[in-house]
Amino acid sequence: MKGKIAILLPYKDQFIKDNAGSASIWVKDFSKNSRFKKNTTVFGFTNNTNKIFNNFKYINLKFSKFGIQSNNLQYVNKFIDVLKKKNFSLIEIHNRPSYILHIEKYLPKNKYILVIHNNPQSLRGAVTPKDRKKLIKVCSKIIFVSNWVKEKFFEGLDIKNHEICQVVYPSINKISKLPKKEKLITFVGKLNHSKGYDTFGKAIIRILKKYKDWKSIVIGDEPREKYNFKHNRLFHFGWITHDETMNIYKKSSISVVPSHWEEPFGRTSLEAASRGCATILSRRGGLPETIPYGIYLNRINQNEIFKKIKLLITNKKLREDLQKKSLKNVFHEIKKNTITLDNLRSEVINEKNVFIKRNLSNLKILNISNFGNRQFNRLYYISIAKKLANGFIRNGHDVINLSDRDVGKFNKSLRDFKGKSYLNTMIYETAKNYKPDLILLGHSYDIENETLERIKDYSKNTVISQWFEDHLADTGPDFSLNRKKLLKYDNFIKSNFITTHPSTLDFLKKKDNFHYLPIPVDKNIEKLKIYENKNQICDVFFSMSHGVNRGKLKRDKVDERHNFITDLITECPNIIFDIYGYKNREPVWAEDFYKVIVNSKMALNLTRGKPLKYLTSNRIASLIGNGLLTFIDKKTKLNNFFNNNEVVFYSGLKDLADKINYYKSNESSRIKIAKNGRRKYFDLFECQKVANYIISKSFDRDIPKFLKWMD
Repeated sequence: MKGKIAILLPYKDQFIKDNAGSASIWVKDFSKNSRFKKNTTVFGFTNNTNKIFNNFKYINLKFSKFGIQSNNLQYVNKFIDVLKKKNFSLIEIHNRPSYILHIEKYLPKNKYILVIHNNPQSLRGAVTPKDRKKLIKVCSKIIFVSNWVKEKFFEGLDIKNHEICQVVYPSINKISKLPKKEKLITFVGKLNHSKGYDTFGKAIIRILKKYKDWKSIVIGDEPREKYNFKHNRLFHFGWITHDETMNIYKKSSISVVPSHWEEPFGRTSLEAASRGCATILSRRGGLPETIPYGIYLNRINQNEIFKKIKLLITNKKLREDLQKKSLKNVFHEIKKNTITLDNLRSEVINEKNVFIKRNLSNLKILNISNFGNRQFNRLYYISIAKKLANGFIRNGHDVINLSDRDVGKFNKSLRDFKGKSYLNTMIYETAKNYKPDLILLGHSYDIENETLERIKDYSKNTVISQWFEDHLADTGPDFSLNRKKLLKYDNFIKSNFITTHPSTLDFLKKKDNFHYLPIPVDKNIEKLKIYENKNQICDVFFSMSHGVNRGKLKRDKVDERHNFITDLITECPNIIFDIYGYKNREPVWAEDFYKVIVNSKMALNLTRGKPLKYLTSNRIASLIGNGLLTFIDKKTKLNNFFNNNEVVFYSGLKDLADKINYYKSNESSRIKIAKNGRRKYFDLFECQKVANYIISKSFDRDIPKFLKWMD
């Protein structure tokens, strides 16, 4: 079994047979049948080393008590000295958040589990919401002994749960047969007001006077409070071993747990009921979570306790029914909960395999990009975000689409001039409520790094990836700004998907995190088969714009494409071109785009800047995917995917002009290539396949069906 575990107990919680605290009993019970037992070492402090629980690896942390430092600090520092010498896969700290915060300063790379046995707001290192937020960051898992304790942990926080947090109840082994019961009433715990001993004592004296054939046993002591309840059938045992206590429960008919204070869990009621006691208990703290059948005190006073005990004494049928039900229906079985705890430990020890274990067939995906609602969705047909969303949904995932720029635009105010504050609140609150497995960013620049950090703090296993389609090479426009945008969230991004092949970009430091993203096609968007049209008027279609979001030409704006097109027209005097975004002819969008491309036989795919490996205009999917014979510069190396019977590649202006003239006159060849190209493009870049690729890379999974463009 790989993975060594070091368990550190609270300084005063001794791992010994006759005076073990709640944390020591918890560790003893859960370690006994743990699959990690042989690899687990318990660390504690006691002067009674001859009484340590048998059959456990145990190290007693001895130190001088005459130092300047407190005993707790010396104790923890001694533990740190051991950790530096021995290699442990997991450090499990019980009920002392301050221990973890101190140890983590010296050993920040270790993996920590914190088990909280009490109200965390009473524990140093977890008192304030700020303290508890830090614990969520530091710990791999935080385990609570009851849901009540967990709720106390999240009081004052803006979240009410976290994926690293889980309840694992103190547990007990079941017995199969109801023991022979005596007319015996037990009280176990500290003999103080908090535990309700003062009210129990008054009530039990009245019971013993009234019912001569009953007796009572009290187990525990409390040197700070003195109560002198005496009766010849009231026996005070002080502190005895845990096994001896369990044997007394077996004989007892009734057990009383009348706590005034908010019990974090209440082990006494669990243990009593598991041995067939009819149990009377208050509703304080986590006590209602301990047993399924009990008699609850409406008020915690001697008259109420007296009445409940009297009810069980006089109503034998009720008493015996409770005893049988309690024995049969133990809430928290040690074998089942040990498996739960071991699985949590295993998740932490094998943290690198978390993604491998996750079921990737039905993920929750928060898809954040510009969906162009404010532009009345005129860009739907070239929206990578929309096509990916469709691909995810068809693959069986659940998707929330969040249009970041629209949210900002529609929620501007005097205090929030660009709507960024509202946007970031919306993203965080959506992530908190939805708890996505994957957040996919697409050209989302207005998210604050702090927002992503808060999301990761809340949900460590949420994966964040992004895609990017703008120019990144120094031969293209705005490359410096684009690079800055791409790397803005570098500390949070698991995988990047870019429309230029990463091998051509020297500025990328972590190239393994970057993957090629083709422009996807969607059967419901690229829905035309233009090669079937016999009535085209135009020969070659081409469209360019000065920014898709702007949608209109900028006056006097000219780029290298303008010059290329001018020269091409000169070279092809007999070709009918249908060109948009050129010579003050506005570009076309949405369904108008479809209405014009059906009137052309061929199309030119041309992007700004120098041709680069796999870099292409976004419209390539609209051209090839709708069945147009498409011309592409050979320097893009897209001929790695397409042959000459699927796409026409050209080398320079003259070669392009010759091929345009040739295919205008060779209709059968043109139709064949257009048809083959459309089929091939869907085979390679269909949106479900691209979506699957993003999932596989984001979660370190093998690609289900490897295609030529995938790395």
